[in-house]
Amino acid sequence: MATGADLRRIALSLSETTEAPHFDRAAFKVARIYVTLAADGKTANFKFTPDEQELKCVVAPEAFAPVPNAWGKQGWTTATLAKLTPGELKSALETAWRHALPKARKSKRD
Repeated sequence: MATGADLRRIALSLSETTEAPHFDRAAFKVARIYVTLAADGKTANFKFTPDEQELKCVVAPEAFAPVPNAWGKQGWTTATLAKLTPGELKSALETAWRHALPKARKSKRD
């Protein structure tokens, strides 16, 4: 079972990630936000591609659901942290983090 503390620890271990307030949530970003953590630490919103979102929601519907608005159509996905193992959380964070890297850095990874 993953926690908000796990999310914060793993996210901040990813290169160049910073944490800042974002409305009533904590946001983690590199060049842009890739995940936000609810104030109660129970859920997080991840930025996936729509295809990644669909896969996560099909494979683990108890853990992942599209954000129910236009943001969800762009790939933003809510995760219930208690339904994830720390390893699953780390994988989701790394996926979202890659999308937030500056374009020059992404091309170096290819």
